[in-house]
Amino acid sequence: MANVVLEFKASAGDSEPQNRPVLIVGQLNNLAQTNWTQVKGKLQPAVSEKVWQAALTALNPNPTDSCPLYLSHAAVAALPSRVSRHNSPSSAHFLSRLVRTCLPGGTSRCILVVCERSDVFASACAIARAFPIFSRRSASSRRTEKKEVTVEFITVGQDNGPLDPTILQCLANAADGVRLAARIVDTPCNEMNTDHFLEARCHLGRFHKAIAHSTEIKAVGTELGISPVIIRGEELKQKGFGGIYGVGKAAVNPPALAVLSHKPDGATQTIAWVGKGIVYDTGGLSIKGKTNMPGMKRDCGGAAAILGAFKATVKQGFKDNLHAVFCLAENAVGPAATRPDDIHTLYSGKTVEINNTDAEGRLVLSDGVVYASKDLSADIILDMATLTGAQGISTGKYHCAVMTNSEQWEMACVSAGRSSGDLAHPLVYCPELHFSEFTSAVADMKNSVADRENATSSCAGLFIGSHLGFDWPGVWVHVDIASPVHAGERATGFGVALLMALFGQASDDPMLNQVSPLGAARMNAASGDPMVRDSKRRRLV
Repeated sequence: MANVVLEFKASAGDSEPQNRPVLIVGQLNNLAQTNWTQVKGKLQPAVSEKVWQAALTALNPNPTDSCPLYLSHAAVAALPSRVSRHNSPSSAHFLSRLVRTCLPGGTSRCILVVCERSDVFASACAIARAFPIFSRRSASSRRTEKKEVTVEFITVGQDNGPLDPTILQCLANAADGVRLAARIVDTPCNEMNTDHFLEARCHLGRFHKAIAHSTEIKAVGTELGISPVIIRGEELKQKGFGGIYGVGKAAVNPPALAVLSHKPDGATQTIAWVGKGIVYDTGGLSIKGKTNMPGMKRDCGGAAAILGAFKATVKQGFKDNLHAVFCLAENAVGPAATRPDDIHTLYSGKTVEINNTDAEGRLVLSDGVVYASKDLSADIILDMATLTGAQGISTGKYHCAVMTNSEQWEMACVSAGRSSGDLAHPLVYCPELHFSEFTSAVADMKNSVADRENATSSCAGLFIGSHLGFDWPGVWVHVDIASPVHAGERATGFGVALLMALFGQASDDPMLNQVSPLGAARMNAASGDPMVRDSKRRRLV
């Protein structure tokens, strides 16, 4: 999958399936609404209309089903006919699976998705997840030729016209963001340490072959015309970032805080996305066991998602100030490592007694959100992190856990999850009952809970919120993506689609406006005056 070029087109053109294999996928009722003339160019002469109709009749999704149409060159697959209220109407997770398992092989292939227009964005992001980029398989066992996959949508229902170029560009940028985030998360720490995450490096491997590393944050900044602000190493300590510095000071590559800022004319509010970028988490001196440590390269999933979403969102046009804040560190073991019982002063000025060095994500994020408030004057702060193993117990492998000081934004996150395919579900927000878990006799707080059976994912989020202050007047949203960040041994790029949808009303893009749950554009969609619609969606709060 690493060498796949993914393209979204209004029409993929006609081709016989033996020349360009094809997968046609959709809910059974949507497939039944498809006219033979809309698909025959992808199937004839190998597949007749009679065979097509017989295949549709044979499909019996429970929850999905597929049927070959012509040898291994053409297939049709059915998504679940109905989903529960906590799932996406697009059946995004099932779509990713069907693409991985049912798409025929070949160097030039076509995916034809039949869905309602409201499901196009989530479906495009789901397809992107099926084509991860990172691979280090040796040349002898990996085919190096580029493979093209062209995606075409047939929309059914009331708004069933072809997709215009602006929508196709939005889908391409979103898919690129998802695959970028997944590639970063899949990359091991020997190729994705804090320096690699920030800027280009080139090191000599054991066989003296130069290996060039991608320029992640700086590359995105260059592409968007933005110069990042970077605070690194001892400068973090000097400026009071005790959380980021304390977590990363034992590593060979220094910790850093990096910021990409998009500041357009006419902005009416300031939004900050803060990402946990722990490039590897050994647990520190509270070290993880041999079965729990593998996979900890994924602990930068929050920062990776924010980078992918920032790139795609700014490319589509964003009307308000948007800052992407990356809290980068490697939680390593060494003579300089933070010890349990150490006390650190964080950027908020509050002191933290360390009772668990493996509860490090909350420390770096606390510095990040306070920086967003104090230095960036953010009205809305969202932090995203692979924060707690308990998240998977709380909300499972498919739904991220959301906690916020705003009931409106809690509902908006759930809605954006359904419209984007990056599913979300609320955690308990009750600081008056839970924050006492962090009581310390010698500092303002400890960094890990006293009782590990008392809403630990909620408590972890509350630790971050406490540094802003529970009476902070802005909107704060905490998103824990620990389990959905990967499926098996592969990263999913989770979080990119969620952020793009959640903040879509501040975008210039009509597709993102459609999938966003915030603002007044949905309620005023019937208004014929575009100036009225524009003015009513300017503020998300």
